[in-house]
Parts: sequence; structure tokens; C-alpha cells
Amino acid sequence: MRVVLAEDGVLLREGLAGLLARFGFEVVAAVEDAKALKKAVAEHEPELVVTDIRMPPGFSDEGLRAAVELRKTRPGLAVIALSQYVELSYAADLLDSNDGVRVGYLLKDRVVDVEDFVSALRRVVEGGTVVDPMVVRQLLRRSHDPLSRLSSREREVLGLIAEGHSNAAIARQLVVSEATVGKHVGNILTKLDLPLTEDKHRRVLAVLAYLRGGAA
Repeated sequence: MRVVLAEDGVLLREGLAGLLARFGFEVVAAVEDAKALKKAVAEHEPELVVTDIRMPPGFSDEGLRAAVELRKTRPGLAVIALSQYVELSYAADLLDSNDGVRVGYLLKDRVVDVEDFVSALRRVVEGGTVVDPMVVRQLLRRSHDPLSRLSSREREVLGLIAEGHSNAAIARQLVVSEATVGKHVGNILTKLDLPLTEDKHRRVLAVLAYLRGGAA
């Protein structure tokens, strides 16, 4: 799997490059700013981009804007964005790109389990959506009113869905049957006026889009 890595911190960049290589990823370029990121993607045509959100020269949202732009021109490109802090507007922009397929938003300080991180990368490349649980919780708190329709268990299931878990994984975590989880999911989508769909990734993005937009 060919990867372009964009991170301005040299120690973190080299550390991530070594980590990815150890788990079988081919890091075809490791760059330090958004301009170099776009150039590297054009040159190497990777399957995955792992990028910091804040990079030179402005250290605001250069990495994010580059990622969104790349996803518009390359619909199949998978992107994992890494951020130091929860920035909901940044998360929303990224998750809205390219229908939210093959995209992830993770917090650097919470990437403490190497195998979980690598698993998240692979899920995104395979078409999944992975959102840091801290981001999910803040989205849930910000949009409390529409979620008042949900039961406490339905809120719990919604949070796990938004983190990228399958129904089977949720069932194992909550120690219930998969059929029970399916019923909760149906209730959630109905109560939030969201269409039922078999596409779990679009479902996640539909839920997150609703949470970002409040009751609109």
C-alpha cells in the first residue's frame, strides 16, 4: 500500500514513516508542508495520505485544505488527518469531502496503540470512515437537542457507529445480539429522520452531518 506522509515535525514524521514501513506500508514520500504534499501525490499516486492538519507556512489549516482539494480531484484517495486538538470545523470539512468515504480524523495524543492506529488506516483504505472518539463526543454534546429523541442505549450505539464500528463489533462490545444492534440502528435513523441504508459508511456520514447541522 503506497502512502504519502505529510508532517512538519521531523521526529514525528520519521517515526510515523518507520512505523508504517514496519507494518507493510510503502512510504513513497514523507514531506513537511502542504505544497510538497500535493506535489508528492501527483508524482507517486498513492492509495493513502496521512497528513497533519496544521503545517507551514501559516500553521492553520494548510494540511486540511490540501487533503480536501486532493480528494476532490482524486475520488479514490484515502486520507487520514491527524490533529493536535479537536477542531470541529476542520473535522466537518474533511468528513464532508467525497461523500465521506475513505476518510479518517484522529487526534495525535490519542494514537497510543500502534495496532489500533494501523487498523484504522487499513479500514479507511478499504472504504471506511474512522473518527476519534473524542471528536464524536464533542459532536454529540454540540448537538444535544436532536439527540434528546434517543434513548441512552441508542446514544451509546450512535457513538460507536460514528467511531467506525460495525454492527457485529458493537454487539460484542455491548454484549448483545447483532439483531438487537440492528434494531437500535434502525430506531436511531428513524428518530433522526435519516434514510435507512445498507451502506454503513454513508450511514456514519449521514449521522455526523446531522449532528454538525443540529436539527436542520
